[in-house]
Amino acid sequence: MKTTQCNLKNENPVMETAKRVYPFHEIEPKWQRYWEDNRTFRTPDDVDTSKPKFYVLDMFPYPSGAGLHVGHPLGYTATDILARLRRMQGYNVLHPMGWDAFGLPAEQYAIETGTHPKTTTFKNIDRFRLQLKSLGFSYDWDRELSTTEPDYYKWTQWIFLQLYKRGLAYQAEVPVNWCPALGTVLANEEVVDGVSERGGHPVIRKPMRQWMLKITAYADRLLEDLDELEWPESIKEMQRNWIGRSEGAELDFTVLDGEGQETDKRLQFTPPDQIPFLEQRIYMVVAPEHHLLTYFVTPEQKQQVEEYKDFASRKSDLERTELQKEKTGVFTGCYAKNPANGDAIPIWVADYLRNRSNHGGPAHDTRDNEFALKYNIPIKWVVRNEASSSDDDAKQVYAGVGIIENSSSVETGLDINQLSSKEAALKVIEWAERTGNGKKKTGYLQGSVTGEPIPILILDESGETIAVEESELPLTLPELNDFTPTGTGEPPLSKAVSWVNTVDPATRKPAKRETSTMPQWAGSCWYYLRFMDPQNPEALVDKEKEKYWSPVDVYVGGAEHAVLHLLYSRFWHKVLYDIGVVSTKEPFKCVINQGIILGEVQYTAWKDQEGHYVSADTEERLNEHQQVTIPEDKVMKSGDYFVLKEDPSIRLIPRAYKMSKSRGNVVNPDDVVLEYGADSLRLYEMFMGPFRDSKTWNTSGIEGVHRFLARTWRLVIGSPQSDGSFKDGTVVADDEPTLEQLRSLHKCIAKVTEEIESTRFNTGISGMMEFVNAAYKWNNQPRGIIEPFVLLLSPYAPHMAEELWSRLGHSSSLAYESFPKANPDYLKDTTIVLPVQINGKTRGTIEVEEGCSEDEAFSSFTGQET
Repeated sequence: MKTTQCNLKNENPVMETAKRVYPFHEIEPKWQRYWEDNRTFRTPDDVDTSKPKFYVLDMFPYPSGAGLHVGHPLGYTATDILARLRRMQGYNVLHPMGWDAFGLPAEQYAIETGTHPKTTTFKNIDRFRLQLKSLGFSYDWDRELSTTEPDYYKWTQWIFLQLYKRGLAYQAEVPVNWCPALGTVLANEEVVDGVSERGGHPVIRKPMRQWMLKITAYADRLLEDLDELEWPESIKEMQRNWIGRSEGAELDFTVLDGEGQETDKRLQFTPPDQIPFLEQRIYMVVAPEHHLLTYFVTPEQKQQVEEYKDFASRKSDLERTELQKEKTGVFTGCYAKNPANGDAIPIWVADYLRNRSNHGGPAHDTRDNEFALKYNIPIKWVVRNEASSSDDDAKQVYAGVGIIENSSSVETGLDINQLSSKEAALKVIEWAERTGNGKKKTGYLQGSVTGEPIPILILDESGETIAVEESELPLTLPELNDFTPTGTGEPPLSKAVSWVNTVDPATRKPAKRETSTMPQWAGSCWYYLRFMDPQNPEALVDKEKEKYWSPVDVYVGGAEHAVLHLLYSRFWHKVLYDIGVVSTKEPFKCVINQGIILGEVQYTAWKDQEGHYVSADTEERLNEHQQVTIPEDKVMKSGDYFVLKEDPSIRLIPRAYKMSKSRGNVVNPDDVVLEYGADSLRLYEMFMGPFRDSKTWNTSGIEGVHRFLARTWRLVIGSPQSDGSFKDGTVVADDEPTLEQLRSLHKCIAKVTEEIESTRFNTGISGMMEFVNAAYKWNNQPRGIIEPFVLLLSPYAPHMAEELWSRLGHSSSLAYESFPKANPDYLKDTTIVLPVQINGKTRGTIEVEEGCSEDEAFSSFTGQET
């Protein structure tokens, strides 16, 4: 790595300049080699279990051919800072890395180029590993694993067999997302706007026999145990919506025909939290795939409804249930009778529901409220929030408990006014059963996934499925040279005829192997367990090791994994808990979603047909003009807006986009490391803003933290020599620290420790910057101050910290040195400000220690004057 950087350096004048700031290009490769040669961050198989543990994990990356961009290290840097802190605080730390390496991209590349997926995957993994090591992450590389290794997927297959034996994995013919171009079935989450997430190929719905996972069997526990987790509430809510438990009364709504007459068709409704709000139901919503939809669409609305059904079919279930998505729908032309009050309410079809019907309750359901506001549907308020402080507050969407009002009907005999929500729900259920308008019921949305397992045989004679014996695992994949789709829906493995055709070992009857393969996400459902015991050939994980390391303390990754990965990991984990493999009910104690790093701001202008610029605030329709991107050096800020420098009357639209090849806004971290160093990249990504917020990349912004590191280097090492190089050793003195220096240090210790533990990494950096600013005003740099500060810096900028620690006279790494602790005595503000008077007139003030004598105060004044 060093040789590569030196070769590049000679061709890049920026590197020569950067070298004069501080020699990161020499320091960083040096310490990366040291860590690797000494296996500094290796977690022993047998640890001292009397010590506290800290298991911090990044969500499994897929090693794509594109490598890392600067958005990827955001989460990795955060977990690395936490891991380094806990090591220095005396914890046993488990901080591993591996690869979720099965996937469509490698298969597509194989089809296009003829390169075997295994070759592509190994090449991509090598690149990812090299990039991660260049950023100084303290992973235990001895525990590295890949889902493509037979020693690993043996246990993925074993878990599937446990699901199969318990009736949790089964086959059924269901409509699936079939992508002819990819020749494969896609999970709902892999389809976006009717095309495949990878490649953008059209996807159609096609009935096929598929393996399903019966997640509904664990729905109660998956819902109830969410309350115990330190997860973002938005992620919990997405999982609740996905599982969709509905517990309450199945109420019958009679469908009315175009003349308003009752028909023999009924719509049922169940959700528990909506039962008390029955009176406010002023419309009904059904899902596009509802089995009765065709019976309550009028001829006038038929075409509109059919077009909407086609539109909705191109969305994945995740897109349809995401809370932030804009609500869409179409009126069916028919009405239903509300059993609570006899009112006729319109029936709409909307895709924010899946496979069911719902009453529109816009006053007390956020999704219904958004839908009603968009389509001008009136809102009726029936639950009073007792905590509301004003009438305006009372008219906000409120789905919590409260007192029922506006809910009495003489016609139906249902009166729940002035009851609490809970009491009202019970009374509605009792009323529904007594009057024949419904019955008590608990149900779930069917949560299924196209999971294609490997270890199954199908008997030729009967079609019966037989589990492969566990002793035969792993069932390895055959070598294939033809990866093209079969065109029939059969997986490519069906081409391996000699592998497919086999016999049942027990009966010797002819059989065929299952030709579907595991979905990409299967291996990532349990990898956190294998990291605890990666080399065990006898068990998925050793019981004692699992008991010590479980659960994962901090799990960091993107919010896009809220449902598919996190939900199915929890499902598999609960099955493993039931069969005694794991000791905890949940796999991940705390989940943190980092924000997205967007590409640099792009400035857009418009030109008319004559080539003249058109201002963005013009009343003309901008979409009729040519859109052009303006370079940043031709843009200036004018008040609250950005305008053209050459013509400030032309207002521009600034916008940052998610990094992608197609937009050409991807920033390669290798380039940043080459110019500024890994420590600067790490520091900048943490300093950009709150960790959980999205932020915009600005390459010029990295120069600020780079200067801070350079100032820190000079503070300890001294100024550069005339040729830009630095002397060996430091300028640190063995003097006793002053009270002022001790206070600055311990305030910094307290600040940095608290901010790291609260994942407010940006303000932790601010605390260190304040310390360095103060230290530059001192006459000396005592060892007792500088050494603790270097330890504070090390989680953020480990390469520089290691080098400074070495130059301060230490022979081993600082990775396991004790992290400094703030002394409360130095955190107290014990100074006071005294006015200074001369001849009865105030001439200024001085700051002195509280309780000092008059002589000490006078000495302080004369000292400050000097």
